[in-house]
Amino acid sequence: MQTDHYLDKFPEIHIDFDEAFKDVDVNLDTITGYEMKDLKNENGFWKYEEDKTLKEIEQYLSSTYHSHYTSQESKTQTLDLIESIGDAEPFTRSNAIKYLSRFGKKNGKSKQDILKAIHYCILLYHFSGLHKQTSSYPQ
Repeated sequence: MQTDHYLDKFPEIHIDFDEAFKDVDVNLDTITGYEMKDLKNENGFWKYEEDKTLKEIEQYLSSTYHSHYTSQESKTQTLDLIESIGDAEPFTRSNAIKYLSRFGKKNGKSKQDILKAIHYCILLYHFSGLHKQTSSYPQ
């Protein structure tokens, strides 16, 4: 996704990723409230290697916090601006669809496209308010 044009509109935005995100630690164990190693099926393993995929997602998400455009003063990301005008939910849904629909078409079957789609699905989950809903899952 081309984002250079955003910098033209916000010349006050400076990039200092190390400083802006030095305290950011994305950890799925913390987010989910479960230790991922404890979430195994009755056979004692993940049939489709979901545990490995979740760890890759965790590593990818952590890396994205060092690559976003932010203002040094406010640490505002473009998505924060989109949220402020009420468009975060449709924006994240549209981006998830975009990355899923281009999978296998641009640069072959790109792991990056799937990871970006998953990231936007997680953001959609957040912006749609699903974190606030209580759920019970089959045991």
